[in-house]
Amino acid sequence: MFVEKLAETFVELADTLVADFDPAEFLHRLADRCVSTLGVDAAGILLVDHLGELQVVGASSDRARLLELFELQHRQGPCMECYLTGAPITVTGFTEPPQRWPEFSAAAAAAGFGTVHALPMRLREQTVGALNLFAVTENELGETRIRVARAMADIATIGLLQAQVISHRELLAGQLQHALQSRVLIEQAKGVLAERLQIDIGEAFHTLRQHARNNRLHLSKVAEDVIAGTIDMTALTASRS
Repeated sequence: MFVEKLAETFVELADTLVADFDPAEFLHRLADRCVSTLGVDAAGILLVDHLGELQVVGASSDRARLLELFELQHRQGPCMECYLTGAPITVTGFTEPPQRWPEFSAAAAAAGFGTVHALPMRLREQTVGALNLFAVTENELGETRIRVARAMADIATIGLLQAQVISHRELLAGQLQHALQSRVLIEQAKGVLAERLQIDIGEAFHTLRQHARNNRLHLSKVAEDVIAGTIDMTALTASRS
């Protein structure tokens, strides 16, 4: 079963040359696949934008997203250091002193996490971000799952960077910038939808993604329509079932 799920994951992550490739959905799919394949409790993805600043562009849960944002706001922590050094970092036992990043450790413990694995998203000398895996226990992943996680980070990085082969760096910068802009729209749409349907943020996000998949639309397009109030709410509500 694990082998089948792993093969399906790699096929999915490698399929980035399609004409309607959606970077935002691709990165959220990567986060979800990390959870389902590796057995971690949450995953988050940081990517560097065209100005050289790290941004949260994908997360499997709001807990992970908020913790990543906390780290970026304080400009310190294992995930940021992983990107800066290009080396993997593992931290366990956030409640045990001494802590290298006490503010991050306190926030991670408050979010219910006991371990974080930060893996660089890099190809040769170019690092574009970090893939971060969170677990509620204080146990490190086994060597096999760490190798799989590194392979997932590598293949996702190759998928994003292969655009560079087609039309050099401008296309990659455009795709990454589109992913960052889409993230803002998606966050706004989640709030709007949660308010309209009186549901929580997680369910609102699931509804957006399911509607996009059912109708073969980009997630960012669905988010735009929700914000503008032009989406068919009947069809959108049906996506929840």
